[in-house]
Amino acid sequence: MTKTNSEENNIEHEVVNTESTADGHGEVSHAITLYAEPVMHIGNFQISNALFTSFVVVLFLVVVSFVLRFKLKEIPRGIQNVFEVILEGAFSLCDQITGSRHLSEKIFPIAISVFLFILVNNWLGLFPLAGFGIIENGEHGLSFIPYLRGGTADINTTIALSVMAVVGANIFGVISIGIWKTFNKYVNIKVLGDAVKKARKDPTVLIMAPITFFVGLIEIVGEVSKVASLAFRLFGNVFAGEVLLVSIAALMAFVAPIPFMFLEILVGLIQALIFSILLVVYFTISASDHDSEHEEHEKNELVQKESKIIISNH
Repeated sequence: MTKTNSEENNIEHEVVNTESTADGHGEVSHAITLYAEPVMHIGNFQISNALFTSFVVVLFLVVVSFVLRFKLKEIPRGIQNVFEVILEGAFSLCDQITGSRHLSEKIFPIAISVFLFILVNNWLGLFPLAGFGIIENGEHGLSFIPYLRGGTADINTTIALSVMAVVGANIFGVISIGIWKTFNKYVNIKVLGDAVKKARKDPTVLIMAPITFFVGLIEIVGEVSKVASLAFRLFGNVFAGEVLLVSIAALMAFVAPIPFMFLEILVGLIQALIFSILLVVYFTISASDHDSEHEEHEKNELVQKESKIIISNH
């Protein structure tokens, strides 16, 4: 049975499965909520099932990384060969975005780590492990809370990933082109100073300079919107997929969910890939020096004009 309740601004899509407890007293309900549910406490620190799943994913990736690292061979065989083919393809995709292998070597380790973290989280939420959990006695009777819930099905996780991507891109820009040039992308003081110098030769600069300055301020709003876009896209797709699977399983538990399961596996892969590609794009844009490109363009135009003058004189 599926129902939607709205209480005190908390919206939750609830798929209720009821079953008798071991002693025959009462029934247990299982609800898919928008928020992650607490499963344990360490002192005053509350650990939700989404956070616990993220810890499991990180531990899994660390263990696999060390195992692969110590089993590397000069002549790849078996699973090492498969991983090398995948990594080479991912590196080539990164090169197409950055346009530079040198830049790809700096960005790729971050992008592939984020990709694997999101991918495993997306897929872990699809595994039939919901039988492991706790039963709590709440206001509406006994409720079952699973230990494992896909970390990316929690908005807190996706927001944290998005903030990391956007803030990390700006820090990478500071390291690559310097703090002054990065600052001028948003608060373009340089263009106002140059406008005063170039006003006599080109009066139109007095009109364009303020526009360019305010465009930089709009970029600050754009950085905030990137966080919202990344976070809600990933969360919305993953959470909707989990709700869909549970809803279909409640209607017909054995056959109907299988096609949707394969669909969600594909969606999990695509969402992880999209997030990682956008991360590479943001890092690449932050590392590009637009002032140098503009100066180079002006130099090329000046050289072309001088060449035309020389040719016309001859």
